[in-house]
Amino acid sequence: MDIEKVNSMDFGEFVDVFGNVIERCPLIADAVWSQRPFSDLEDLEKHFFAFIDALPQSGQEGILRCHPDLAGSELQRGTLTREQSGAGLTSLGADERLRLAELNAQYRARFGFPFVLAARFSYRTAELRTALGEVKKIGSLRLAGLLRSDPAKL
Repeated sequence: MDIEKVNSMDFGEFVDVFGNVIERCPLIADAVWSQRPFSDLEDLEKHFFAFIDALPQSGQEGILRCHPDLAGSELQRGTLTREQSGAGLTSLGADERLRLAELNAQYRARFGFPFVLAARFSYRTAELRTALGEVKKIGSLRLAGLLRSDPAKL
């Protein structure tokens, strides 16, 4: 679909087409429609993401809570999202599904929202970059802890 088609959509059609771009959050498409015309895909994306960024933390957490657990009850019902199916989650064994369910529950208990991962977009280089970013965060916390402690212990 080209951007001219997107820009010519009436409100209802726009929400029908784009209402689940952000999982189970058609309200975002409602708000973005009024920002037409869009110059290109990147401009449309910018408006979706700016809406999310402008929400208070409670609204952002609400968006996360709209996401299903990774390979959770939707796997059991056979209604996985395209992203989850594309990541191979339909081929998990029983033990793997049970372990993933346990991890999902622990994550939700700790943070109050489900673990969200763009599984279909999972490339080794991107995962490496993300993992190294987390390693750097850990290193930063440790360095800060060391520099705030007794200098004789450094």
